[in-house]
Amino acid sequence: MQRKFLIPVLFMAALFSISSCYYDTGELLYPGGVACTGTTSFATQVAPLIQSRCAMSGCHSSGVTNTGGPLTTYTQIKAKAAAVKATVLNGSMPKGSTFTAAQIKIISCWVDNGAPNN
Repeated sequence: MQRKFLIPVLFMAALFSISSCYYDTGELLYPGGVACTGTTSFATQVAPLIQSRCAMSGCHSSGVTNTGGPLTTYTQIKAKAAAVKATVLNGSMPKGSTFTAAQIKIISCWVDNGAPNN
């Protein structure tokens, strides 16, 4: 009787110890590194990405009433900067396409640096 309980307990202990050894490094998750170096420019780097891939008709253009709302001005984008970063990182935006790793890094670094209007 005691042996019947020992096998599942040992199995669970082995499973737990194996799964607890798993880890990701930033390099594996974000090729090219995750460290932000230099200054990311809103005007020359971030805004063109948002304008060309997000602020399109039916998505986040002026006057839309979807959950994300319009992303056409600095003020609108800054107000939603954390959400923009999160949806870009998890791949749910932009709809129907993806950003490259370099483009994701641009958006992430801009948000991480306080989303400046530069």
